[in-house]
Order: sequence, then structure tokens, then C-alpha cells
Amino acid sequence: MRPSYLLLDIDGVLIPFPDTDGSTPATHARHDVVPTGRNADNPVTVWLHPDHGRLLMDVIRTDLVTPVWCTSWRRDATTLIGPLLGLPPLPYVDLPRPQITTSHPNGYLWKRDHVDAWLADAPAVWIDDDFTSLDHAWAAERTAKGTPTLLVQPDPYIGLQPKYLTEITAWASQLPRARAA
Repeated sequence: MRPSYLLLDIDGVLIPFPDTDGSTPATHARHDVVPTGRNADNPVTVWLHPDHGRLLMDVIRTDLVTPVWCTSWRRDATTLIGPLLGLPPLPYVDLPRPQITTSHPNGYLWKRDHVDAWLADAPAVWIDDDFTSLDHAWAAERTAKGTPTLLVQPDPYIGLQPKYLTEITAWASQLPRARAA
């Protein structure tokens, strides 16, 4: 039995998008980070909830899922965002940098084909704010074929909520046990 993965997006999940007036949730703290390839004189401002790291660690410590970054932040997720949340270094899905003008060039999330190949037949819960109905159909089809797949889709202006982590833990606890190496 393969391990079950917890795929974590960042933008719209851990970093909420500003609402129409440009504000972010008051619960989030401002941080300036310098992503790979960016000039240190031109940092990116991110807003992170100080409790998210603890909440994610509560799920990680159950050993029910193996956490993996699944974000366009790629390696910067583990070197820039994770440490701000108090998370240990986590592996990441090495997503390409596609030349696209929409996050749904084929009607579904651009990451999905890469994630599908990366997961193979491993069970997974994937937290991302940008799924379409085609992504939900993909997850349902994987589950119907015996590969449990749960998509969790936070509101991108609010981001990750404790209820999602409770849902993930409950879902993962129902899976046949397998431990990642």
C-alpha cells in the first residue's frame, strides 16, 4: 500500500487573495519574502495566518498523510513559506512553469496532469482554491477506481480553515494504513 499524500497549495490557501478593497484577513501577519530569481530589493509581500503551521503540524503528526507542497512556489514553498509557519522542510511536486494565460487551459486546473502522474495510484487529499468541476470529476473517478482522492477547496479570499483540517484527518483515518518511508 502506498502512502497517502496531503498536497498543499499556497496562494489562495495559506496566502489569501486580497478582497475587492485590497484588504486581507486581519488574522494574517505580513511577511516579505524573496522568491528564487527575484531581486532582494524587490520582495514579495505575503500574508500568513500564525496558527496555520500548528494546525498543519497537528495533521502531519497523525502520520495519516505525507505532506507535499503542490504549488507554483515550488522549492520556495519549503525554503520561504514553510519556515514562516514553523513547518519542517517538506518535499514538493516539481511543477513546470507553463506558458498559460489561465489556470484552466483545458477546463481543469493546470497542475492536475502533473499531479496525476506524480501520484500514480497513491491516495491523496489535495488542498487548492482553484479546482473546477472537471477536477472534482477526476477525483471522483480516481476514488471509484480504488484510489481515494479528496479535493478540499477553500475560499481564496479566506484561505485554510480549521474545519478543513478536521475533514482531512477524518477522511485519512478511514483509509487503509500505510506509512511513508
